[in-house]
Amino acid sequence: MNRSRGVKIMLLLLSFAVLSFYAVSGVMAAETPLKSTDCVKCHSVQPASVEANGAKHKTFPCQDCHAGHRPTSKNNIPVCSQCHAGKPHFDQKVVCLSCHRDPHTPLKITFTDKLTAPCLTCHTAQNKQLTENKSKHSALYCTTCHGVHRVKPACTQCHKPHSADITAADCTKCHKAHMPKVVTYAADVPSKFCAACHKNQFALLTASKALHSKQSCAFCHQEKHKMVPNCKDCHGAKHPEGIMAKFPKCLECHKHPHDLNNWTNTVAPKAAAPKAKQKKH
Repeated sequence: MNRSRGVKIMLLLLSFAVLSFYAVSGVMAAETPLKSTDCVKCHSVQPASVEANGAKHKTFPCQDCHAGHRPTSKNNIPVCSQCHAGKPHFDQKVVCLSCHRDPHTPLKITFTDKLTAPCLTCHTAQNKQLTENKSKHSALYCTTCHGVHRVKPACTQCHKPHSADITAADCTKCHKAHMPKVVTYAADVPSKFCAACHKNQFALLTASKALHSKQSCAFCHQEKHKMVPNCKDCHGAKHPEGIMAKFPKCLECHKHPHDLNNWTNTVAPKAAAPKAKQKKH
């Protein structure tokens, strides 16, 4: 009888010890917060994505966004507006994940829809150029050209170069993507780029024996397309006042600025007939 009683007491003590162990373990588990190093034990892909392309998300531990975990937390996926609020870009009617497809790589953005409005909340300078300098580009969606965020397409994706000498990398030396008809260039732009459209002028200039042939197109036609310089800007009042008074127009004698002092033609060249209006780009 005593032995049976002793066994019962031992079993009771053992049961109490086991229950106490689980109770203490549960309390400790509840009191010990999880760390990102705990998350990675099951979720290996997401932490790796954040580490590689997390942008500012990389500076936060997992628990700043995922405050709980199932089953104790019914929804451990946070809404973006939990942190992202107070700026026009965050007030879009577009679902965030339609562009920012993976919150663990927030700046790896691929577009599938025709979008403009969401882009303009950040890219205001580009919008200003498009609206103030109308061209065919102004009528396009942003995502027509920019299918992936921060990726600039080559102009030759849609446009043919003016000549075989011009590569895709050269286009932006004269044309800006958001205001393509405002053509500007640096002083060192090669004359052969100009020759693609201005063939006759280039042929005359390169065949000429005058000093003008030693200058690049951009030396005279500075900074902006269709800029026609005044001869006096470089040459000043080159002749005595009497001659200048009798012949106020330089080309009455010097004929053609691209074929200077070629007196085989006795008549100064007529003004070029206006070209047919080109279609807008």
